[in-house]
Amino acid sequence: MTDRETRQASRRPAESRRASARLADAAGGELLPASPAPAVKMTEAAGRAPSEATLVKGHRQRLRRRFLETRGTGLADYELIELLLFGAIPRRDVKPLAKRLIQAFGSFEGVLTAEPTRLSAISGMGEAAVVALKAVEAAARRLAQARVLNRPAISNWQALLDYCRVAMGHAPKEQFRVLFLDRRNVLIADEVQQEGTVDHTPVYPREVIKRALELHASAIILVHNHPSGDPTPSQADIEMTKEIAEAARRLGIRLHDHIVVSRSGHMSFKSLGLI
Repeated sequence: MTDRETRQASRRPAESRRASARLADAAGGELLPASPAPAVKMTEAAGRAPSEATLVKGHRQRLRRRFLETRGTGLADYELIELLLFGAIPRRDVKPLAKRLIQAFGSFEGVLTAEPTRLSAISGMGEAAVVALKAVEAAARRLAQARVLNRPAISNWQALLDYCRVAMGHAPKEQFRVLFLDRRNVLIADEVQQEGTVDHTPVYPREVIKRALELHASAIILVHNHPSGDPTPSQADIEMTKEIAEAARRLGIRLHDHIVVSRSGHMSFKSLGLI
C-alpha cells in the first residue's frame, strides 16, 4: 500500500464517525443505524396516500357516529340512504349512489316507496340494495299499523290517518281497504279488499258487508288511494260510498268515514259532509 492509500484509509473511520454524529444530532442525540435505506423506505410509506378502502371505512365510521349522536336528525336525506346501503354494499363508496337515488325519486320518502323495478333501474342498485330499502318501508308500515291495531280508532284518529298514508299513499295502483271496528270502536281487522288500476278499483258493497258480518264488526272505515296525487273524491267514489253506507245501515253496521289518501295528503268524506 502506498503512502497516499494509507492516508485515505485512515481518514474513512473519522469521516464515518462525523457522519454518524451529524445523524445523531438530527435525531435528538440518539445514534441512528449506519444504513439509511430502511429509513428512506419508512418515509416513503408514511407519505403514501390512503387507499380508497381506508377512506370509505373512515367515512362510514364518521357517519355512523353522527347518526348515533343525533339519532339521524342532523343528517341529510342522502346520508340516511347511505346508512341503509352500508350493509348491502359493504366495500364501495355509496354516497354517489345515494345522491342519484334522491335525484331520481325526489326525497327520502320517494326512494323508500319506489317500486323495486324502478329502484333496480338505477345504476349500482343490485337486489341486496333494493331489499335493504324496501325492508325499511315494510318496517315503517308495520310500526304504523301497530300504533292503531287493537286500539280505539276514533280517539286515535291522527295515528290512523298516518298509517293509511304509509300503507297506501304511494301505491302505484288504486287499493280499496276496509278497517273493521268492534262496538267500542277498537280496530280489530285491516284488510285490502280490492286492487285495481292506476285510476279505478272495482268495489262490491255486498262483499264488504259480508266480511264485516264474519268479523262481527259493529262499524267500518273505508280507505282508498289516488295514485294521481289528488285525494279529491270522484263522483264514482261518492256513489259507491252511499251504496255501502245504506247496505251497512240495514244490518246495524255504522260507516264512520271514507278516507281518500295520496302522496300529497288526504280527504275525509265525513269532513266534506258526504256522509
